[in-house]
Amino acid sequence: MHVFIGIFSSLFYFINTVFWVTPILIMSILKIIPIKPWRTFLSYFLDGCATAWISINKLNQNLFSRTHFNVSGVDGLTHKDWYLIIANHASWVDILVLQRVFNRKIPFLKFFLKKELIWVPFLGLAWWALDFPFMRRYSKAFIAKHPQLKGKDLEATRKACEKFRFKPVSIMNFVEGTRFTPQKNAAQNTSLECLLNPKAGGMAYVLSAMGDKLHKLLDITIHYPHGIPSYWDFVCGRVPQINVHVAVFSIEELVNSGVFGMDYFDNPEQREIFQVWLSQLWKQKDQELKKLAMSQK
Repeated sequence: MHVFIGIFSSLFYFINTVFWVTPILIMSILKIIPIKPWRTFLSYFLDGCATAWISINKLNQNLFSRTHFNVSGVDGLTHKDWYLIIANHASWVDILVLQRVFNRKIPFLKFFLKKELIWVPFLGLAWWALDFPFMRRYSKAFIAKHPQLKGKDLEATRKACEKFRFKPVSIMNFVEGTRFTPQKNAAQNTSLECLLNPKAGGMAYVLSAMGDKLHKLLDITIHYPHGIPSYWDFVCGRVPQINVHVAVFSIEELVNSGVFGMDYFDNPEQREIFQVWLSQLWKQKDQELKKLAMSQK
């Protein structure tokens, strides 16, 4: 029975995606016209298409998956604010969860993408049309060989974020950099049990590029009481419950308290302060996940 549910649900996802990607691709071609008011209008229209796509995905989940979502901390969120969002990352299902929980509550979620992904057929154009920021990161070794490029990646990130200064946005960052597995956790030799070590660099890039515009940081804890599911588990209706908790921080307060400074990349002391703060946040999240896991036994 679960297999048939998964097949029908996946087919529903596919049809819904094709239906909404078609106008997005058509409008993306029109968005090439370099007239700012026109591009702004199309940005709102395209975000509306993406929002409708998520809304129908939610209907799909209600029909087939029937997962109970236990969500807390979303009161007071609004479309009018600029958000930076971080979350633990254990499954591809996380993205569907985040889209569902925040759909029509905050601006449409944007993910930073590697610059090379803009050349992916069809999807690259769709991501560009939806204002997903493309960024280039240079390694320390590369900068050592090409010192003239120091700061160019941050400058490019700021340029990519310029469009967000006039339109509220939610920028998503998985600070662990990859999905959690016990093997990856063991390889890191970390004190964390349910998480991987967080990486501050991605957050720092966004805050350095948009810190004067972003209003709030949302720290999301996603917990799967019955074990980390695969996408197939989810569409087959094998995930009875998902817990999502949202903790809200004022970015202005983080800056004013000295947790983050705009000179992050040039000030080692500032980097250490921010990295320690993020590590402490992740330790608290790990403790919360351990308590939730123990309560299920």
